[in-house]
Amino acid sequence: MRRAVVIGATGQIGRVAVGALARDGWEVTAVSRGGGRDASWPGEVHAVRADREDAAALAAAVGDGCDVLVDMVAFGPAHARQLTSLADRVGSAVVISSVSVYEDDKGRNFDTQAEPDGFPEYPVPIPEEQRTVRPGDTSYSTRKAGLERELLDAGGRLPATLLRAGAIHGPHCRTPRELYFVKRNLDGRPRRVIAFGGESRFHPASVHNIAELIRLAAARPGTRVLNAVDPDAPTVSEVARAIDEVMGVETESVLVDGPPPAPSVGDTPWSVPVPVVCDMAAAERELGYRPVVRYAETLPETVAWIEERLTGRDWREAYPKMLQSYGDLFDYTAEDAFLDR
Repeated sequence: MRRAVVIGATGQIGRVAVGALARDGWEVTAVSRGGGRDASWPGEVHAVRADREDAAALAAAVGDGCDVLVDMVAFGPAHARQLTSLADRVGSAVVISSVSVYEDDKGRNFDTQAEPDGFPEYPVPIPEEQRTVRPGDTSYSTRKAGLERELLDAGGRLPATLLRAGAIHGPHCRTPRELYFVKRNLDGRPRRVIAFGGESRFHPASVHNIAELIRLAAARPGTRVLNAVDPDAPTVSEVARAIDEVMGVETESVLVDGPPPAPSVGDTPWSVPVPVVCDMAAAERELGYRPVVRYAETLPETVAWIEERLTGRDWREAYPKMLQSYGDLFDYTAEDAFLDR
């Protein structure tokens, strides 16, 4: 039986990927800091407690060897070197990266978007051949680029598939973008402000589609970079309407041309001045990939998860990383002042 070791198994993507591999006939060792299990996993999945920063513990989880090592949480060159140090015991690797590594032909990227005229203008859709940021330690994007470069350079020793994920969505997410609209609906807000005319598109990526890519890449070892996004890239307005439909509410979107009118008004987690939409042709060609879900189909489970997490809790307690990443998404005082004007 083929053996897979999954690092970050109880995270948002890991939970689904472990199940997908196990149901596909893999013997799966699920590695996480807590050593826990997901209720959806088949009984034969072997759960192991290990911190991915502990090289000895990770090596022990790999044991005598595995056919594929799947890493959900690798971040930076040091983690890449940790993986390649196990190359003599690992057949291949599948590692999660991010579309944030892309930059445009003028060197603009996600790190420069706060600067005047700093937001990148990517081709639509973005192919994997698009240039990327220079590897470094200055940001999430540069560290992911460093992870990629280290693994690609080591392709002769450890074949690695790097999956550049878009705006990941699904249950167990610590930074669910859908929170922006779900909480407003729960709070009975009849209107919401959306910048850039509601036309922003930031390509979503379902955990189910990413898990399918992992399953296919595990069975077809190679050194490659592939985008990992959904078949559709809805606008922010379309996302808002889809969430309303799931929650059974009717609201009004107040669309603002151009950027947010105030720092905490209209700036949704998807708000970008130009489309960020990725090409999936390479995954289809190289892996025979076909998406297993569309964005709207998975929204009910995402919304239900967010609602459950919010029950009896302040949103900042339920989702502290959202506050760190996006600031105050629910400054209703500033929002109402703008609407009144």
